[in-house]
Amino acid sequence: MEPKKNPKADVGRNSSLYFVIGLALTMALVYGALEWKTYDETNDYDISMNVDDDLDEEVPMTEQIKTPPPPPPPAAPEIIEVVEDEEEVEETVIESTETSQEEEIIEVEDVEVEEEVEDVDVPFAVIEDVPIFPGCENESDKRACFQQMMQKHIGKNFRYPEIAQEMGVQGRVSVMFTIQKDGSIGNVRMRGPDKNLEKEAARIIGKLPKMTPGKQRGRPVRVPFSIPITFKLQ
Repeated sequence: MEPKKNPKADVGRNSSLYFVIGLALTMALVYGALEWKTYDETNDYDISMNVDDDLDEEVPMTEQIKTPPPPPPPAAPEIIEVVEDEEEVEETVIESTETSQEEEIIEVEDVEVEEEVEDVDVPFAVIEDVPIFPGCENESDKRACFQQMMQKHIGKNFRYPEIAQEMGVQGRVSVMFTIQKDGSIGNVRMRGPDKNLEKEAARIIGKLPKMTPGKQRGRPVRVPFSIPITFKLQ
């Protein structure tokens, strides 16, 4: 069946052409609007400078500096008159100390030089003559006898402190003392786990008898000695 509509009467036949023309006109208007320039009205300005007014410049006031006068010249030195010494000075005659052959020479006897004794401490392990504990005078090995008598003395006088037993304190106390040059005991020091044990160790050492002092090169010297005392609960 053939269409009844006339193809020439179609409205959208040239729509693309009209669209391109309209787009071109729109772009032309936009470009013209962007490029449009306006200018302000020109006015004549008076740019001449008015120099009729006098410039009043203030002149700063200056103060005149007065320089001090120069110092006076130094005074002339006094004239020293030299007076001749009329008195005669006696010259001191120094006699020669050299001996002549005519003088007799006195012979001087040999001078004895005393050996200076140093007050030093000699350890028990290296001393030549060890201190003698009472009762060891006739023993051949006095060093071993000394140690045996020390152990016997500690065992005889040992007493465990009651307060240390109640507290359950035990341990070893290191005791250090010095046998003086007169055989007495001095400079007692203790180091242990408890003060009560140290006090008991000091009491035991304080009961030591006076001994025969140790000797080094035949002279009495101080002899340090140390011994441990063990406190053990059973």
